[in-house]
Amino acid sequence: MEVNNSIPVPPPPLPRSALTSCTSQKKFVNNLTPRKCSYVSPATRDLWDRLFDEGYKADVGINTRNGGIIFAHSHILRMGSPVLRGMLKQASRRYGRRSISILGVPHDAVRVFIRFLYSSCYEKEEMEELVLPLLVLSHAFVVPHLKRECEEKLEMSLLTIDNVVDVFQLSLLCDAPRLSLICYRMISKNLKPVSESEGWEAMKQSHPFLESELLEYITMEENRKKMRKRKSEERKIHIELYEAMEALVHICRDGCRTIGPRDKDLKTNDAPCGYAACKGIELLIRHFVACKLRVPRGCIHCKRMWQLFELHSRLCADPHICKVPLCRSFKQKISNQRKRDEMKWKILVQKILRTKGIAVAPIFQQQ
Repeated sequence: MEVNNSIPVPPPPLPRSALTSCTSQKKFVNNLTPRKCSYVSPATRDLWDRLFDEGYKADVGINTRNGGIIFAHSHILRMGSPVLRGMLKQASRRYGRRSISILGVPHDAVRVFIRFLYSSCYEKEEMEELVLPLLVLSHAFVVPHLKRECEEKLEMSLLTIDNVVDVFQLSLLCDAPRLSLICYRMISKNLKPVSESEGWEAMKQSHPFLESELLEYITMEENRKKMRKRKSEERKIHIELYEAMEALVHICRDGCRTIGPRDKDLKTNDAPCGYAACKGIELLIRHFVACKLRVPRGCIHCKRMWQLFELHSRLCADPHICKVPLCRSFKQKISNQRKRDEMKWKILVQKILRTKGIAVAPIFQQQ
């Protein structure tokens, strides 16, 4: 009595669309298309192909789906896959041949898989057509070099909106973390069209928990992107404020172009100023000096200037020799501020210093 030795492919339940997407039964024609066999010489490749095609003294019959059968050599199968080696040990003999079964994938996929064990070669068109069942077979039968080839093909060119959900599920079942990450990124970037595909509908019915996890992860990723964007914008503002403080000290201490301290003669033909924020601070100072509504809440430009003065006073290390206007006055008023306002200013100062990588307050000291 014959024992039907078969192995489930793969062990966990797989999406139906992933295993039935390659349904055409194309007859194998040798040397039709270029092969991925750069590390195998043509003579060796042709020798192994002939051995597989002709089945000379084949001692194993592999039963496939829909009653197909593939003849192979037990020594090749044993060396190519540890799983096949275990199946052959348990297989029964009939008419001098062992019989095993590989079901659950198309017949052509099994043929390409077995042929790969002979010569490590495959036809380009067949790989593109049967890449999903070949990924399943290479994982289930522990053939890592074929598995890498399938993953590479999917990562480089064969992922589409229609099959990305199926590939994502297979990558999880077949322990392909890089491929699953690439699929996840593609799904998150194209969520709307992907959610309208047949693969997504099949996933909702077969693995509803996976759909909820995907949506949850995508939502979390969107929130992280928003947070990173907000932090980037905050960092940009903090850098601009720090540069504004440097420019303010530079103008009040050294002078720049047509504005500066009274005790210095300015030269209009000097080299361009090296402070990026100098021009904007210069315009603010000119407005502040000429504005008739100089009170903090009277003019938006003056209000900004008052805030810059106060921020400088909190960063200044030595207000006694500082030439920035009102620096000492703001230092004296800090102790009288409300705790809530004081905390806001401290947080702002810490963020500015942290953005510039400064552990302590910078010394805007006048020379």
